Amino acid sequence: MALEIEGTLAQKLPVQSGNSARGPWAKQEFILEFPDGNFTAKACFTAWGQEKVQDLGKYQVGDKVKVSFNLKSREYNGRWYNDLQIWKIASAGAAAQPAPAQPAPQARPAAQAPAWQQAPAPTLEDMPADSDGAEDLPF
Repeated sequence: MALEIEGTLAQKLPVQSGNSARGPWAKQEFILEFPDGNFTAKACFTAWGQEKVQDLGKYQVGDKVKVSFNLKSREYNGRWYNDLQIWKIASAGAAAQPAPAQPAPQARPAAQAPAWQQAPAPTLEDMPADSDGAEDLPF
């Protein structure tokens, strides 16, 4: 599952490295702050591999970044752990790749908004008057 999120790089944790049966490895975790409704939320992401750690090194705390990541979970001793592993990190202000040349769709002028956006919300005076006071519920 590939996901993307934009936010502010809040903290970079120390690089961790070691040697395994498959050779040397490196990883670095970082905290990303992102808007969540009216509040700011934080999530811890992991950059696995020397190349991803170097990509993360290009950014400083406070930079706006766009992170592409995979969400994974694993079980250990009856407990489940989530891991947000990045596969790409880029500046949030980076220009998007140009799309193939196609005619641009015609934008609808503001005066031609759908009728439901133009009509005012109903008020109490717009409601029908109760003529005999009897309920009209079928049950």
